[in-house]
Amino acid sequence: MGAAAFHRRRHRDHGRLIPAISAVFGALLLVFVLFSFLTPSPTDDEHLLHDLRRPVVNDGVVNVEVSGFRVPVRVLTFAILLAFIGFTSGGRLDRDIWKSRMSKFYYGCSNASKKFQEAEGITHWNRYLLIATSGGLNQQRTGITDAVVVARILNATLVVPKLDQKSFWKDASNFSEIFDVDWFISHLSKDVKIIKELPTRAGKIWTPYTMRVPRKCSARCYQSRVLPNLLKKHAVQLTKFDYGLSNKLDTDLQKLRCRVNYHALKFTDPIIQMAEKLVHRMRKRSKHYIALHLRFEPDMLAFSGCYYGGGDKERKELGGIRKRWKTLHNINPDKGRRQGKCPLTPEEVGLMLRALGYGKDVHIYVASGDVYGGEETLAPLKSLFPNFYSKDTLASKEELEPFSTFSSRMAALDFIVCDESDVFVTNNNGNMARILAGRRRYYVHKPTIRPNAKKLYRFFLNRANMTWKAFASSIRTYQRGFMGEPKEMRPGRGEFHENPASCICEDTEAKEKTDSGPRKLGKETGATRKDVGEVVDDENDDDESEWSDPDDEEDQNAPLDEDVKADTDHTSFIAGILSLKEEN
Repeated sequence: MGAAAFHRRRHRDHGRLIPAISAVFGALLLVFVLFSFLTPSPTDDEHLLHDLRRPVVNDGVVNVEVSGFRVPVRVLTFAILLAFIGFTSGGRLDRDIWKSRMSKFYYGCSNASKKFQEAEGITHWNRYLLIATSGGLNQQRTGITDAVVVARILNATLVVPKLDQKSFWKDASNFSEIFDVDWFISHLSKDVKIIKELPTRAGKIWTPYTMRVPRKCSARCYQSRVLPNLLKKHAVQLTKFDYGLSNKLDTDLQKLRCRVNYHALKFTDPIIQMAEKLVHRMRKRSKHYIALHLRFEPDMLAFSGCYYGGGDKERKELGGIRKRWKTLHNINPDKGRRQGKCPLTPEEVGLMLRALGYGKDVHIYVASGDVYGGEETLAPLKSLFPNFYSKDTLASKEELEPFSTFSSRMAALDFIVCDESDVFVTNNNGNMARILAGRRRYYVHKPTIRPNAKKLYRFFLNRANMTWKAFASSIRTYQRGFMGEPKEMRPGRGEFHENPASCICEDTEAKEKTDSGPRKLGKETGATRKDVGEVVDDENDDDESEWSDPDDEEDQNAPLDEDVKADTDHTSFIAGILSLKEEN
């Protein structure tokens, strides 16, 4: 009898629920139908033009046509309706564009285990390790991070690392002018003994034994190659030190890496204070902002060997710069782009972001040096995102004067503003991109968008006969797994500084409660592997190899994916309601 009553109650509740759902859906449908009548109809030129139109400069005024696209300013209407109906395929805009969906279940965890002895008990008094870093700020940061771990492996005292002052950037800054040296020493005191200078020997300056180690040297490699010299000479200096440590270390050493990189390496107060002003000025303009590491400087393009269609002029200019690196081999200029190893053009970055749901009103902070092609190259991106800022537009020359003649200090300002952004977009997988991607994973998985350059390049070539709707849907499909969600990269894949999996823990209890909780209408509270961006096949493997980066002085027509083809197969009234007109 109780069971029968229960089923009757369920039937009555079900009978009330269906009309309620229908009423809500009907109201929403009416709103969108009215919207479609009020919105001008799409015209025949909705399709892409075949040619890539460049801006025309007349008397300093730039007129721009962005690839013939009629790019919708408001794409979120489409997302709202689809989210209500329940379409959640990879090609759909069904996410919060400012947050990582599952980040609340992951957190940085880098504390040492109980078996990790304190430095005082394992450091030998007559072993001193010195490090000479190389490259720009972020490459040097990897060297500093790994130097601490190497000193721990060798049970040696670390002398504060020397920064590279002779490379292309010729920045004369020392460690204490970039990083808070006292904080660095004290914060790591339980892990490694660190001193500011090598002590004198019998009252005389002590000249250390100098040597180099191969890249990705393991703990055993250091014990076999460096330790014998350290035992004999007592002071050893490793030169050209960057990426000198293997990705494969035991967990406690990996966690030490994270304590150095994410906690001990703190910029000096003047750098932090100026960067905070820049962040504050971005926040005053908008609640959210994107930081874009554009990486489209002449030296970057020359180093990569990529070609962007500029003819003999481009080949001559970039070829001349490329001669600076004597060890670079001649390569097929188009091959790098086909393999996804070249930065996207500023226009391509802008189109990708608009397709991902970021509207024309979004504010963008651009971290970049002088862009190849100048304003002509930037004009399409600025047309797509007019709220376009850099440290030079946010701050006066007087404010930047203490930093402007020091490339590392200027890079540090960009580093902080990018790290504080709601969304960080990398346009190459170089040193800064990798370090910031790892840091943002460690700190609550703040969204980091990596263009799936290999697929996007082929797709951009195929855009001539495509509507904006198909283009945007396809971009969202290709970018699944490249949006900074947890578990996008398997542990051990990629560079450790980009994917510090040993230092990220999962709150399984909270996640299980969410997975087992009640599901609300129109939303899936349980997470699938696609929800967290987890790689379910090997499509990311090609993207995980190291990109070329000029910081290191030494060194076609794709078919549409099934998701996109299926786009026109969904309920026919959606297409009629959601034809949004370009408002540029």
